[in-house]
Amino acid sequence: MTSMESRSGKPGPKGLSRRIPERAHPVTLRDVAEAAGVSTATVSLIVNKKKDARIAEETKQRVKDAIRALGYRPNAMAKTLVSGTSRFIGLVADGVATTPFAGQIIHGAQDEAWKHGYALLIANTEGNGELEQDAIQMMLEYKVRGILYSTWFHRQTDIPAPLREADFVLVNCFSKEPESPAVVPDEVQGGRSATAILARHGHRRIAFINATIPAPAKDGRLLGYREALEEAGIPFDPDLVMEAYPDQEGGYGATPELLHRGATAVYCYNDRMAMGLYDGLREHGLSIPDDMAVVGFDNQEVIAAHLRPPLSTVSLPHYELGAAGVRMLLELDGAPEAASDGVARIYCPPVERTSVKARARA
Repeated sequence: MTSMESRSGKPGPKGLSRRIPERAHPVTLRDVAEAAGVSTATVSLIVNKKKDARIAEETKQRVKDAIRALGYRPNAMAKTLVSGTSRFIGLVADGVATTPFAGQIIHGAQDEAWKHGYALLIANTEGNGELEQDAIQMMLEYKVRGILYSTWFHRQTDIPAPLREADFVLVNCFSKEPESPAVVPDEVQGGRSATAILARHGHRRIAFINATIPAPAKDGRLLGYREALEEAGIPFDPDLVMEAYPDQEGGYGATPELLHRGATAVYCYNDRMAMGLYDGLREHGLSIPDDMAVVGFDNQEVIAAHLRPPLSTVSLPHYELGAAGVRMLLELDGAPEAASDGVARIYCPPVERTSVKARARA
């Protein structure tokens, strides 16, 4: 076997002065140097693209050939120590990875990060404060470019102390602390869009079944409801605003009171509540949308599109929240514009299906 052949008998790259053995361990700088017949210092200068290094073009090519033949990969952590940063973005979440639709936050952040040459380091803490602190510390040790800090539902949050040591963006949550960058759903716009679907189809007695649990979504969606009524010239009637627990049983239990108040259309705080309302209306012998038009919120895939009839609703933009968080962190073109409170509000798209139809004129 000549010096230009590997142990497998295949020719080595042209110009190499050492044979290239088969290896079971990661290829090192020394392996490349031996194969190319140069020093490790020369390989390091070429790998790190030192522009002021005086190295002959023939030598550079020989080293590049050896790198390709051996499959050498630079030590990312070593480069991180030199540069002070890495090609990682951290994402710390309290439950996003285990919830049915909020996992799209990770998907959106991952796609956007990858598009710009970054990978995500993800920690799902399930609300464990000690684990959260450890995860952030680990990411800081890896010198991440920055950290996305996310919650599985839209809420106010406290900023963990270690998070302040990095660039960060809050995703699906916000802080009252000034200059805390955040991206959240535009709950007011979402509530306005949901109500507008019903008003546009001629309904005037539009009820809103809100949640009993205090949250930004509860306040924002109610404000959006009121704004849509005003835009449509429909007087606000407080008797048409009800509250129920935001799940299927809550929607089901609200049915008798909804019918008592004489509504012809209803906007529900979320899709699960609307699903319960479907059951309640059917038990009263009523059909959707002929007797009652229904709109939900969330566009939960396992619910909205599979109800009969399919539910008109408004999407929570989880994928875009993750992507927008990365764009804001990296200060890219197309990053969402934050309001004076540092919070960027992301559009919630309406999705119209067949649970709403035009109201017959009396």
